[in-house]
Amino acid sequence: MAHVIVQVNGRPYTMQCPDGEEDHLKELANLLDTEVMRVKASVGSVGDIRLLVMSGLMVADRLSEAIRRIESLEEQIDGLREARNAAQAEANAIGDRFAERLEAASKRLEVLAREMGK
Repeated sequence: MAHVIVQVNGRPYTMQCPDGEEDHLKELANLLDTEVMRVKASVGSVGDIRLLVMSGLMVADRLSEAIRRIESLEEQIDGLREARNAAQAEANAIGDRFAERLEAASKRLEVLAREMGK
């Protein structure tokens, strides 16, 4: 386990994370610190715990909205896949009907050619 010192609200915190995840942990801490600064700018100094709870809730709200958006996009993708599959099936059916009609026309032309050759 790696040890990383992160800064949130101007205070250092020593955290542990799996080896190789240090940069990711620092990015997460920066995200939280940015939110802490936003909350602090809008409500002022309300105490560290309350400030962190409010910031955590703001980050959780953004995460919740992102999850809803992802789910909506996944539903749209599923709908598009279904529409694509239906369109492919229709195109295949049209191709099959065209091939059948072309075959029938070819047979009629062969019959006509034989009859004209007599």
